[in-house]
Amino acid sequence: MATQIEVMSSAAIKPAYLELVPAFEQASGHKIATRWVPGVDLLKRVKDGEVSDLVIMQSSDIDELINCGRIAADSKVDLARSGVGVAVRAGAPRPDISSAAALKRALLAAKAIAFSTGPSGVYILQLFERLGIAAELKAKSRQVKGEPSGAVVARGDAEIAFQQVSELLPVPGIDFIGPLPDEIQRVTIFCAGMQKSAREPAAARAWVDCIRSPAAAGAIRKSGMEPA
Repeated sequence: MATQIEVMSSAAIKPAYLELVPAFEQASGHKIATRWVPGVDLLKRVKDGEVSDLVIMQSSDIDELINCGRIAADSKVDLARSGVGVAVRAGAPRPDISSAAALKRALLAAKAIAFSTGPSGVYILQLFERLGIAAELKAKSRQVKGEPSGAVVARGDAEIAFQQVSELLPVPGIDFIGPLPDEIQRVTIFCAGMQKSAREPAAARAWVDCIRSPAAAGAIRKSGMEPA
């Protein structure tokens, strides 16, 4: 029987996800209602008892929700892998990011830097420490919530943006330079997990199967992620 699937998800998977929704809804008869929530807020809201059928977020957060009893342990499924990318305002000079040393020089030369509050932003703060420039960058770093970091760069409020590649590519007004170099890249695995309070578990599982299907791989790759 056709039903509505309630999903809470971080935005990293959004471009591919939205591309897959129409065909799934037409084939299955189910409808998908999705709340897009920044990762840090999503974790808190599910912990606090907000109900949905399915939760999609980074693997470690799903594990935390399993440990606190919100997500069924046997329902965790890997969906996609995502790296961190770099962007500048459209038409702006493109800094060299071909190595850790080159990126360090670019960051020290930049007037302002933007990154998210999600997994990529948490990693970028760690990377600044690893590169030994956290103190120098603190005053000119802007951690963005509620919009892509690329939008801040597009407005001219920062020169360099970091975020999951899939969250940078759709942003108008920016030039995507590329992913972080391999030596300092951080790959995040985004997973789905079923809430123990799920009202439509069978339909939600069908939606997860759709996202994981070979037919969905093209949409996932096009969005800047890799199928898990």
